Amino acid sequence: MPCNGAKTYLLYKEPMKETSASLKTRSYLDWAATAIPEDPSFCSNHSYGNPSSLHTEGRMAKEALENARERCAKVLGVSPGNLYFTSGGTESNALVLYSILRRKGKPKILFSEIEHPSIRENCKVLKNLGFLSGVMGVEKDGRVTVASLSKTLEKHGDTRFAAIMGVNNETGAIMDIKALVSLIRSARDKNTASNGGHRGPIHFHTDLVQALGKVPIDLIGWDVDSASFSAHKLGGPRGIGLLYLKKTLEPLYTGGEQEGGIRPGTENTSGAIAMADILERRALPGTVTEEREKATERFRYLIGKLKKIDRCSLIPDDREEEDERFSPWILQARFKDVPGAVMVRALDEEGVAVSTGSACSSASPERPVLAAMGIGENARLEGIRISQGWTTTMEDMDALLSGIQKTLSFL
Repeated sequence: MPCNGAKTYLLYKEPMKETSASLKTRSYLDWAATAIPEDPSFCSNHSYGNPSSLHTEGRMAKEALENARERCAKVLGVSPGNLYFTSGGTESNALVLYSILRRKGKPKILFSEIEHPSIRENCKVLKNLGFLSGVMGVEKDGRVTVASLSKTLEKHGDTRFAAIMGVNNETGAIMDIKALVSLIRSARDKNTASNGGHRGPIHFHTDLVQALGKVPIDLIGWDVDSASFSAHKLGGPRGIGLLYLKKTLEPLYTGGEQEGGIRPGTENTSGAIAMADILERRALPGTVTEEREKATERFRYLIGKLKKIDRCSLIPDDREEEDERFSPWILQARFKDVPGAVMVRALDEEGVAVSTGSACSSASPERPVLAAMGIGENARLEGIRISQGWTTTMEDMDALLSGIQKTLSFL
């Protein structure tokens, strides 16, 4: 059955100008724009109308959408006009990357070896289309540092686009985005001056999917040009994300004026509201600090125990129980002579879920992030990723340790 019947309308949780009494007798006859949801959970706390429609339902949906944008902007400390709702981090990354195809000439692209596949693989596509690209190396701990970036810029002084993620999704390595942006800006100014003012600016994009809600972020203070976010990494629904743009860009594909023309297509109003909800719950500075301390305590305990297991090595091997270089939410470890895929299956049998790396690359045995760190092939194949969340407990840590010990004794 349609949610509350075809002639009933659920109001957004904050009062609207149109009252519920004035809507009870209405017949919704704009199904071609968007249908009334059949699942009641889809239409709780928001309007089911198409935000681009001009009728009452559409206006209410539009108001709910913009309210959600304002709430997200407040949490992130930016203007609502700089935020665009997308389907997630992957689309946000792609929107920025493929906008390069609309630029004059073929600007050179620079990306780090440890980027998420949605950056790394799309940069390869652009390279195949004739766009020059350069790859940033990382230190042995898996981080892009000012030193490693500076060395890369010396080789690729004609760079016009740079992509460096905030927190690596496999190792938890944290990049000093503010320092890296500062170096990019100074390199741009230097190159522009040396070429008679003909060199254009370098666009700095950062994937902050694993940073949001986990470590402090400062979009304005860092001076990034664009950044991507995803709700489901915070416990929100899949299929909704955000793209931050310091300045608007010309997207590769068009098809409507939704989201300022940056992301055409009918807006996901329910997803936008859910995105705002989860940001307010998980991404406020005070909450981030509090939960980070709890996560640090759990990993301090886990890392200390893992270091006592003879066949266990951390990646990198110098990671400490408390280490400011890494997010306390992600840990990479390996177990000698046990392939990571085998350990994952064995732990699954023990009721513990871990992975071998990024879910977006789970079908591939390659581990490019670990390879970039100089980890040997055998060691790479033995790696597993342990990542925790807000409901993780010390009991979960003990269950993991017990499962590891049982697996190692069996193998």
